[in-house]
Amino acid sequence: MEYRSLGRTGVQVSKLCLGCLNFGAATGPEDSQRMIDRALDAGINFFDTANSYGRGTSEETVGEALRRNGQRDRVVLATKVHSVMDDDDPNMRGSQRRHIVQQCDESLRRLQTDYIDLYQLHRPQPSIPIDETLRALDDLIRAGKVRYIGSSTFAAWQVMEALWASKELGLNRFVTEQPPYHILERRVERELVPMALTYGIGIIPWSPTANGLLAGRFRRGEPVPEGARFKPGDARLTNRRMLEDATFDAIDAVAKLASEKGCKLVELAVAWLASRPGVTAPIIGPRTMDHLESYLGALDVEVTAEDERRIDAISPPGRALTPYYEADFGPHLHRL
Repeated sequence: MEYRSLGRTGVQVSKLCLGCLNFGAATGPEDSQRMIDRALDAGINFFDTANSYGRGTSEETVGEALRRNGQRDRVVLATKVHSVMDDDDPNMRGSQRRHIVQQCDESLRRLQTDYIDLYQLHRPQPSIPIDETLRALDDLIRAGKVRYIGSSTFAAWQVMEALWASKELGLNRFVTEQPPYHILERRVERELVPMALTYGIGIIPWSPTANGLLAGRFRRGEPVPEGARFKPGDARLTNRRMLEDATFDAIDAVAKLASEKGCKLVELAVAWLASRPGVTAPIIGPRTMDHLESYLGALDVEVTAEDERRIDAISPPGRALTPYYEADFGPHLHRL
C-alpha cells in the first residue's frame, strides 16, 4: 500500500479511502465489520463517513467495528457535518456553530472515540458567515475533539474564502477538500485542482465510479439494475445525462482500454483517479465484499502516460460528459 500526506499535514493515509456510506444500512453490521477488517488487512488506514449517513447508523457501525477489532488508533477517521439530522428542528442542520458543536459530540459518541482525525463540512452554506463556521471548528480542535478540518463539494473560491478567513482570524485552516471527480466529471480540474496544488489542500474525491457507471453496473438500453443507488425513474439519471449515448460511448471506450491492459473497468477508473495531480485518495464506497475486492484491484493497475492520453481523448480535461452534481447540490457548484 502506498501512503500519502493528508494535505500539508504530517499524517500519512492510504491511497484509497474506505467510504462508509452503505455501512449499517444497505450493508448490514456483520458484513460491514468484515469489509472493514478486509480493508485494514489490505493496508487501508483512511475511513470516511458522515453524521447524516443513515442518520448516524454508519458512524455507529464504524465505531462498533473499530471497538471490536481494536484498530481505532491505526485508522485516520474522517466524518462530516452539515446535513439535516432532524426534519422538524431547523437548528439540526447546516454550518451554524450550534449544530457543528452539538453534532461533533454526537459523532464522537457514535464512533466510540475521543477525537475525530478529519472533521469536514459536508456542503457549503453561503447564508452563514464562514467565520462563524471556522470559529466553531477551531474551538473543537483546541478542545482536542478534532485534529484537522476540511470541506466537501466546495467551489474553489469558497475554499479560498475559508483559507483567507482562517489567516485573518488566526484559526486552523482546511487541509482537504472532497469533490465529485471521476473520468466522466472533470470540471474540478479547471480551478479547484490548481488551487489545491498551490495551497496544499489534499483532494479526496467522492464517487470515483460515478455511482457504478464506471464499474459496468449500468448497461446501454437496459433497466436500472437492482440494488443501484439510483432507482428507476430517478430524475437525477436524466438531469445528469447519466444514461445518454455519449456517456455509454465513453464508458465503452474506457472499458476497451481496461481490457487491453488486462484489468477491469472499475480498477482502471479508480487507479486513474488515484494517479491524478493533487489527489490524495479516492473514496471507494463498497456495498458488498465483491465491490471492495474490485476496488482493491486498482492498487495493482499502473496508469501510463499513454493511458492518460487516451482517457483525455475520451473525456477531455476540465469538462463533464456527465454533469454529476448540479441537480442535487445547487447552482453555485457550476463554479467548481
